[in-house]
Amino acid sequence: MRNSIRRACVVLSAIWFAVIGAEAWAQAAYPDRAIKLIVPWPAGGSVDIAARIVAEQLAVNLGQPVIVDNRPGAAGNIGAAAAAKASPDGYTLLMATTPMIINRSLYSNLPFELSRDFTPISQLVNLNYVMVVHPSVANSVQELIAKAKANPGQISYASSGPGTQLHLIGESFRRQAGIDIVHAPYKGAPPALADMVGGHVQMMFPGLPVVEPLLKSGRLKALAVVSARRLPLLPNVPTLAEAGVPDIEFTEWYGVVVPAGTPDKIVTRLNGEIVKVLRMPDVRRRLVDRGFDPAGSTAPEFADLIQKEQKKWAATVAQSGIRVDE
Repeated sequence: MRNSIRRACVVLSAIWFAVIGAEAWAQAAYPDRAIKLIVPWPAGGSVDIAARIVAEQLAVNLGQPVIVDNRPGAAGNIGAAAAAKASPDGYTLLMATTPMIINRSLYSNLPFELSRDFTPISQLVNLNYVMVVHPSVANSVQELIAKAKANPGQISYASSGPGTQLHLIGESFRRQAGIDIVHAPYKGAPPALADMVGGHVQMMFPGLPVVEPLLKSGRLKALAVVSARRLPLLPNVPTLAEAGVPDIEFTEWYGVVVPAGTPDKIVTRLNGEIVKVLRMPDVRRRLVDRGFDPAGSTAPEFADLIQKEQKKWAATVAQSGIRVDE
């Protein structure tokens, strides 16, 4: 009888390990292969720059490659939709950005919803926008406005796509300044900036990280910053309010999310490792030098930011009157 009980216990223990123990071991071993970080914007843009700085050190900390996968198009919708369909196993991450919040109010048939189809991991960075022009256009905001009023419809402003925050900022500036300027949408900031350098488009409101090298080289000129205060990297550039165009203040954020249903233990592990990366002095220096403000947050804090941003940008989109249909 005792032998029968002993054998039964051994069998039950084996079953427990096979079902529960194996799962626990698999989670403890995470990650055991390469992780993909989908960036739904072109290589060389602000999102890509931040993603690669963080991914490089995250790979070291996790002991596995973190591969940046650029999937640009449709204002971030293509990459986000691909990530939403991925297996919720912690091996597909997505760089979530402000446009994914804006798109909810612009597109009638989005194949995903950020707050429903993804689990937040951590906010990565904040960044500010800069009003830039080709050096031949103007030396100040007021000079630009005067030129636009004298030549209605002749000055164009570039954006990273219809309905993106760069488009919304441009429309806000057009209304506030009372001028007639033309929207020129591109598939991301890098191609738009290339055309600006070539003199094919006159102005733009890009994020500081992607345009900072062009400002340093003098190929483009900063007329104002789209923030409440002047920026440390551009101390002599006024805010739009200081330049005579008030009530236009926008910032952007990037963060990491995973498909909904990803195990809590993996979410916790990724959050801890990403926050650890963002606290490393070398990583912080590299981000700050490119114009980013390193953040780092808990998963609930990032979820709360997403909810607040959805309300704010919905109001901005409604005010602009912009609508984009696929």
